[in-house]
Amino acid sequence: MKREDIKHIIEAILFAYGEPISIKELNYIVNEDLSSKEIEYMINILIEEYKEQNRGVQIIKLENKYQMCTNKDYAGYIKKVLEPKKKKTLSQATLETLTIIAYKQPITKIEIENIRGVKCDKVLQTLLENDLIREAGRLNKIGKPIIYKTTNEFLKLINIEKLEDLPPLETYENSEL
Repeated sequence: MKREDIKHIIEAILFAYGEPISIKELNYIVNEDLSSKEIEYMINILIEEYKEQNRGVQIIKLENKYQMCTNKDYAGYIKKVLEPKKKKTLSQATLETLTIIAYKQPITKIEIENIRGVKCDKVLQTLLENDLIREAGRLNKIGKPIIYKTTNEFLKLINIEKLEDLPPLETYENSEL
């Protein structure tokens, strides 16, 4: 099979799958005698082609996975189609809780409440419903408390590739995180 054909297969998979997918998974699906480096090289070619042509979609990297999504330059038009009603904005309490989870993950509800000084059941439910956090297992302690982590939706929301791209906490004065 030609390399160009394989590149088109990768493009079709990214389009159809819709979720982030790793190079290892793509390599398994394509099932050719290619190295992971070659698959990554083809993805990078696709990324550049989409950028050069300023296409309506783009391929983004989220940690060690790739996903096809709307070009952010055209996101406003897509929102008009998919969300005709204005989406509820996140409250200050929700944003504070999300920030705590982002910087302290994995973290339990009790740990969050100890930092914030208030109950956070409703806030956690809002974050879960908006797919900004997820349950990431349970601690091996009495009561087996749920631990929370941020999701790829969170990374997309704040427009970063990985958690390491978050601004360091030292840049904020009087932070209790």
